[in-house]
Amino acid sequence: MAAYLQWRRFVFFDRETVREPSGPDGAGAKPFALPPGIAVCDSGRGSLVFGDILCGAGRCQIWFLPRSLQLSSFQAYKLRVTHLYQLKQHSILVSIGEDEEGINPLVKVWNLEKRDGGNPLCTRIFPAIPGNKPTVVSCLTVHENLNFMAIGFADGSVVLTKGDITRDRHSKTQILHEGSYPVTGLAFRQAGKTTHLFVVTTENIQSYMLSVKDYPHLELDTHGCGLRCSSLSDPSQDLQFIVAGNECVYLYQPDERGPCFAFEGQKLIVHWYRGYLIIVSKDRKTSPKSEFAGNEAQNSDKQVLNIYDLCNKFIAYSSIFDDIVDVLAEWGSLYVLTRDGKIHVLQEKDTQTKLEACKFMLFRKNLFEMAINLAKSHHLDSDGLSEIFRQYGDHLYNKGNHDGAIQQYIRTIGKLEPSYVIRKFLDAQRIHNLTAYLQMLHLQSLANADHTTLLLNCYTKLKDSSKLEEFIKTSESEVHFDVETAIKVLRQAGYYSHAVYLAEKHEHHEWYLKIQLEDIKNYQEALHYIGKLPFEQAESNMKRYGKILMHHVPNETTELLKILCTDYRPSGGNEGPGMLEGKKANSEEFIPVFANNSRELKAFLEHMTEVQADSPQGVYDTLLELRLQNWAHEQDEQIKEKLHNEALTLLKSGRFKTVFDKALVLCQMHNFKDGVLYLYEQGKLFQQIMHYHMQNEQYKKVIEVCELYGDQEACLWEQALSYFARKEENCKEYIAAVLKHIENKNLMPPLLVVQTLAHNSTATLSVIKDYLVNKLQKQSRQIEQDEQRIQKYREETTRIRLEIEELKASPKIFQKTKCSICTSALELPSVHFLCGHSFHQHCFESYSESDSECPTCMPENRKVMDMIRAQEQKRDLHDQFQHQLKCSNDGFSVVADYFGRGVFNKLTLITDLPSGKTATTIEAGLQRELLIHTKRST
Repeated sequence: MAAYLQWRRFVFFDRETVREPSGPDGAGAKPFALPPGIAVCDSGRGSLVFGDILCGAGRCQIWFLPRSLQLSSFQAYKLRVTHLYQLKQHSILVSIGEDEEGINPLVKVWNLEKRDGGNPLCTRIFPAIPGNKPTVVSCLTVHENLNFMAIGFADGSVVLTKGDITRDRHSKTQILHEGSYPVTGLAFRQAGKTTHLFVVTTENIQSYMLSVKDYPHLELDTHGCGLRCSSLSDPSQDLQFIVAGNECVYLYQPDERGPCFAFEGQKLIVHWYRGYLIIVSKDRKTSPKSEFAGNEAQNSDKQVLNIYDLCNKFIAYSSIFDDIVDVLAEWGSLYVLTRDGKIHVLQEKDTQTKLEACKFMLFRKNLFEMAINLAKSHHLDSDGLSEIFRQYGDHLYNKGNHDGAIQQYIRTIGKLEPSYVIRKFLDAQRIHNLTAYLQMLHLQSLANADHTTLLLNCYTKLKDSSKLEEFIKTSESEVHFDVETAIKVLRQAGYYSHAVYLAEKHEHHEWYLKIQLEDIKNYQEALHYIGKLPFEQAESNMKRYGKILMHHVPNETTELLKILCTDYRPSGGNEGPGMLEGKKANSEEFIPVFANNSRELKAFLEHMTEVQADSPQGVYDTLLELRLQNWAHEQDEQIKEKLHNEALTLLKSGRFKTVFDKALVLCQMHNFKDGVLYLYEQGKLFQQIMHYHMQNEQYKKVIEVCELYGDQEACLWEQALSYFARKEENCKEYIAAVLKHIENKNLMPPLLVVQTLAHNSTATLSVIKDYLVNKLQKQSRQIEQDEQRIQKYREETTRIRLEIEELKASPKIFQKTKCSICTSALELPSVHFLCGHSFHQHCFESYSESDSECPTCMPENRKVMDMIRAQEQKRDLHDQFQHQLKCSNDGFSVVADYFGRGVFNKLTLITDLPSGKTATTIEAGLQRELLIHTKRST
């Protein structure tokens, strides 16, 4: 129970008397006066609504007072208006009154938006009597959805109308409650789809559930209240039913009683307004004979109007009035109607004004909690609240209450600069307070890297490992700090295990490996961690830390590199959607990792060449160099022979065609004879092979090279002869072998051979005797053959000349009996040629391309003619050749070009001369035919 006397009092409302509008002359307006006889009132839909008892001409009026203070009215009853209920969400007014003397109350429902003869339209009228028992109506309430209306009576009964209250046809009326005590208050409560009706009498309080069939009810308390002493709160108080007794004010839920407040005094009126509880009570503890006497004239005692803030437990306003009729809420203000016809308006001050008015008093009395609650209830912005929290924290800090102060400073996070608080608590004795503040700063994700560093340093100085672990072992979704900064601080403070945990959890792979390798020296674990990383990260980290790992764990590092460069998949089941296929790194890029580990390098390179034939060229180059180095330094003959074979096998693998020069240099550097000779052979460098043997004076090898490659490069024999000719040793055997081959292949003129051997003092005439004798015999045989051929050509020429003379002097007899084309017997007409060929005329016309040429001889004749034309063209090239030869800087290239085109080939042809009827012309024609005949015969 809250003690009323302990509540602070404020003046959050300004009180004024409503005055009539000023006249044209600008004179001071007098107070506005209500019509006499006002008995009931309500408000809503932009008007204050009044009902009077009796007016002139015996008619009872309902009055409307808008904000412009222009009164209007219409006759609702003939005798009196006893109750009014204006709905807030609809332009519907429900009234209860009497048209005649006696107990005969009538309920009328008015639609204020529709008119009937200038007055609001009355949509429904029905008597307000429970059953057949005449009784006085005590209270009225209507649900805002227009589906429920409840009327309370003085005999303790309650009538419920369910359905559309504006129409008779669509509603049903029944007695909901019967009792022995007058009903003093009714209120509907709507929560979701559940509807409750609170019923309060002078002696008890009950709750009915209207959303369930049979309307079950529950008695909430065994004491009640007087008329107009109950109300329903708004959602800020969870729609609780307020009942004001003379000793306390009680709040009720539909199923239980809530808190109560000890507000003493006889309560006359209770209302709820914007989170405030409004109570009108007597100024002194005197009560009438009967509490149920709301319609009788009140005495003229002073009355106190108090406005309570139940959440913050203070009195927002308190004032004394003379004989209050009611308190209405409209247009954002409270209107107090007094019996003398005046209207007093209570205007709530704005939030800033209220806070400024009360802050000074509250801060002066150190009532910060009340100031905070007040600010929250009035929805002060976060900046204003933060300022109150800061002042409260400063107050507690100055008093030495550092624990309490830090709690207030924590509430300023996000508004107050953190450095303001941090500077206050940097003292070592207050480091735990600073830790609490920094923790909350991180939880709200407002910490920067410096704050993280400071918090971790606080943990380490306090040696609070449990808090440190709790801070760093939060789940991924709850990380509120810069992870990299935390790792750096923990590493610097020597908390390596915590730093490693943080790096591994948040996938800061570089930091994890750096700490493991440089601080913890756990090389095995670092290597295992790399094996779990995705391919790209595993590759980059092996390039970065591979040398360190190779130095300490060479075998394991080599195995991981083999996997990384062939078919890598992260260990530990970390494959993502794109890791179904293994990836492989470029093995050549990891060769520097094995800088001081030649044994592991050899194993790695051999593995790569075995499982991946298309390994980069650098792998094969390095492996060759490594094998040659091992071969050159090996002392054991058996092992040396094995290494020799391995190196030669690698050379013969065909992987060095594109890097021939590099492989050759390697073999020459390590004096690998077989490798050098193999590469010479593969590169067709036959002269280099022979020179290699010449340098080593391996005469037999020189001869073998000439025999093997002399057919491809004939000059090898000449060089061999020159080589042996320069030797002063007795090389007759080798010279004889060379001369024999030169003789067989006719590679050198004899004179050149003699000149070459003339420089050798040991090469006597006996060495070349056989060569010269054989050469002379061959030339003799060649002379005899040439003379025989000349004699043959002379005889042939004589025979041809005779044929020519015969053609000139004697007639030609054609004795062919068959066609030279179809080989059938000749028939007239036929065609005959001097060459001796005969044709049917139709065969000749079908196959001949020219009427003057023999189809059979035409191909050979054309060859001869082409040769003649070529000769004629070559004659014209003389001037052009002379010009180019004079102008060119390199005359030899011009001669070589023309020589290649056959310009200097000697070709003598007998061609036709220009047409003329001389003997010379005839002679030339016969010579041409003779040439054609000769070509055909050959």
